[in-house]
Amino acid sequence: MKYKPLGNTGLYVSELTLGTMTFGENEGPFAQMIGATGQELATKMVNLSLDAGINLFDTANVYNFGESEIMLGKALGGKRKEALIATKVYNPFGKSANSLGTSRLAIMREVEASLKRLGTDYIDLYQVHNWDTTTPIEETLRALDDLVRQGKVRYIGLSNFNAWQIAKADGVSKLYNLERFCSVQAYYSLVGRELEREILPAAIDLGLGTLIWSPLAGGFLSGKFTRESEAEGRRKNFDFPPVNKEKGFAVIDKLKEIAESKNSSVAQIALAWLLHKEGVTSVIIGARREEQLIDNLKSVDIELTDEEMKQLDDVSAIAPEYPNWLPSMKRGDDLFSRFTER
Repeated sequence: MKYKPLGNTGLYVSELTLGTMTFGENEGPFAQMIGATGQELATKMVNLSLDAGINLFDTANVYNFGESEIMLGKALGGKRKEALIATKVYNPFGKSANSLGTSRLAIMREVEASLKRLGTDYIDLYQVHNWDTTTPIEETLRALDDLVRQGKVRYIGLSNFNAWQIAKADGVSKLYNLERFCSVQAYYSLVGRELEREILPAAIDLGLGTLIWSPLAGGFLSGKFTRESEAEGRRKNFDFPPVNKEKGFAVIDKLKEIAESKNSSVAQIALAWLLHKEGVTSVIIGARREEQLIDNLKSVDIELTDEEMKQLDDVSAIAPEYPNWLPSMKRGDDLFSRFTER
């Protein structure tokens, strides 16, 4: 397991993160869509991850309506100081006007609830789960800054922001000398590369770390899906994130070819591709079964050649959007010379 600094901080995180969205009991609508592990399996997965060198565990207040945080806290138990806990705030638990969002009221209420469920007195990485269109970002950042100064939160991150929102938040933090977001949690996979257009370049430019969610596209890149048949599993009940399946099956064909040559699984190659990509700090893996987790953990041992990376890049490439399809001119190149000749 390799470790990388999380953005411009001194905090080092493992290149794989254990995602705990599946931690919960086998009841309720959330469990029916995502699946649920139960406490015994959740604890086993946490221990397997720690043994493999994972030090970051990602959850959210809304996952299984708080059960994920409770189970993660119980699973870590006396090993809390060996781990980094990342959780999130934004989504509602109730139906009141102030249930949703990242107002000062909501943040202060939800952080206390998360601390209690996790059984800890501090959160290592507290992430805003989505951009709040009704709360000024200054209010959100001031509340988060207070939590850092109080010691209840060590670092702050964001998730599912557009690039301009990331840049605006960073600018506000610098303007008012507030705690800066240090990380971006976002969706990225071989069948979902939109991140490369604006969000990833923004993160790299601003020095933010990246935590990648759904690297197997909700199981689509697990190796169980083919043109002939679609496997049972999460996507049967929850077809998310969206995938262009015609293009996706071409990606799967190439993954299978490379996986066979390395005696590995399709999922391992899909994860390894992300681990080789510029700007990726840590890839969040999750599982409903122990064998899935064990398979995913082996992705850190996969070495992809430049040619294999190119093949995967080519088959999964996205069409450039304006203004990125405009030609780039640099001083000294032929294109620049043609435009500047008198």
